[in-house]
Amino acid sequence: MKKFIRTIRNIFTIEELRDRILSTLGYIIIFRLGSFVVLPGVDPSKLSGTQTGILGLLDTFLGGAFSNAAILGLGIMPYISASIVLQLLTVAVPYFQKMQKEGESGRKKINQITRVLTIFICLFQSSAYIAGTIPDEAIMVDPSLFYFSSLIILTAGTVFAMWLGERITEKGIGNGISMLIMIGIISRFPGALIAEATTKGMSGALLFIIELVALFFVVMGVVALTQATRRIPVQYAKQVVGNRVYGGQRQYIPLKVNAAGVMPIIFAQSLMFLPALIAGFWSSSSDLAAYIGSTFSNYQSWQYNLVFGTLIVLFTFFYTAITINPTQIADDMKRNGGFIPGIKPGKQTSEYIDNILTKITLPGSFFLAIVAIMPAFAGIAGVSRQFAQFYGGTSLLIMVGVILDTLQQIESYLLMRHYEGLMKSGKLKGRSANVAVA
Repeated sequence: MKKFIRTIRNIFTIEELRDRILSTLGYIIIFRLGSFVVLPGVDPSKLSGTQTGILGLLDTFLGGAFSNAAILGLGIMPYISASIVLQLLTVAVPYFQKMQKEGESGRKKINQITRVLTIFICLFQSSAYIAGTIPDEAIMVDPSLFYFSSLIILTAGTVFAMWLGERITEKGIGNGISMLIMIGIISRFPGALIAEATTKGMSGALLFIIELVALFFVVMGVVALTQATRRIPVQYAKQVVGNRVYGGQRQYIPLKVNAAGVMPIIFAQSLMFLPALIAGFWSSSSDLAAYIGSTFSNYQSWQYNLVFGTLIVLFTFFYTAITINPTQIADDMKRNGGFIPGIKPGKQTSEYIDNILTKITLPGSFFLAIVAIMPAFAGIAGVSRQFAQFYGGTSLLIMVGVILDTLQQIESYLLMRHYEGLMKSGKLKGRSANVAVA
């Protein structure tokens, strides 16, 4: 406890770090306030409330702003969608590949295209949001005027949220966009925890304690999955420039066990709503369609979780393949005079990296699938659905990833000022300062 108090004191001793933390908190408060400001012309008492399915997932990411019909009802999600589209384009389209290799100027162009695409996506999603989630009886003004004004306000709200995220990244601590998503998710945790404790009552106090212990070990498992890396040693040849010798040191290429992050779960979860949706058209005339619809509407059914887990494994390999290019890594190493000890540069290096990537992605994909279906097991064990979502899935992975990234930045400030880091080792496990840059 003394060490923890000393670390907190050290954090606020560093003026720049203190200002960044306070700025981050200020931006987060503004973002959360915007989640409760209802669109003009809407009667909040007549809103449908809790969302389910893919809408419920979005509402979780947005901290309830989606179901509140707030001015930040779409939050940062259109920007995330645009970023995913641009990321896929940089893999599939040569024009964007060339732009990505242009360095800082290329990244600025991609960011500008992402912002413009965000506005178009937001206009489309705003239309669907207004038509699909706000009932007619909740609209208190002329429908045409409400539709037009809400379209502009929701788009402006997303642009404002995007600006807040960029300000957090620039003037605060951590990745701003990810931070806003995490805050939306974690804002639901206190309410879910209190509701679970109230439901269990005194008679179920022991069971509630067991649930908390299980949640602790699940979080530790996700931390291990997020931090786990396979380091490939890279030796750089010595180069003599003038009277100085450069290179000759050994560095490492860190290949993450879960290189795909949360994207496989997001892709798989999006597809899992299709069977029930399609079966709904024939459920009244076909017993098979009714069975499929009811089965895939129940996230605790073994059929749902089997298909869900299989899709996650497949998407993990797919997303890892399009984001990590062993051939490009091998070419960059060869161009910079680096080589893997015992492996010839070029094709053999590429095959070696690809082989290791396949070996670590397989167990990583299975572990990711287990994390994704953990809420279903928690629900079967008697945990309420609201609290069970924190036992795994996208929510937990995002929270753990963002918190670890933020802690790493805080630790960097402490170590630069010669203070003791957050860990006894002086750095977060799984992160290395001696990393080869491809």
